[in-house]
Amino acid sequence: MAKANAQYLGTGRRKSSVARVILTNGKGVFLINGRTFEDYIPSAATRLDVTQPLVLTETEGKFDITVNVYGGGLTGQAGAIRHGITRALMEANPDLRATLKPAGLVTRDPRSKERKKYGLKKARKASQFSKR
Repeated sequence: MAKANAQYLGTGRRKSSVARVILTNGKGVFLINGRTFEDYIPSAATRLDVTQPLVLTETEGKFDITVNVYGGGLTGQAGAIRHGITRALMEANPDLRATLKPAGLVTRDPRSKERKKYGLKKARKASQFSKR
């Protein structure tokens, strides 16, 4: 399984956010962009979403997690961090894939913002149609 002082890397993406996750054996210290986990993600529901891979695999408190994330908003960044943690856990122990795959954590969410089209105000929003 996990070696003494090994580092496991995982890159997670969601919308326009990219997260680089480093897992090292430790006591469960969680840093995102140099800030604590609770400080960076204030919403309790979003924090649950981020820690889902750790809860499913029962590895909470076994790894120190360092994250560098950029792009997008908080929810997109949270999804990217979750994806990165999942990939790093699978690198640490490939047997965990059997637990993470049915939960839908391994697959990258392909949804992203649709591009704006010319002649329209947004991707699909057009000016109001007038019959007469």
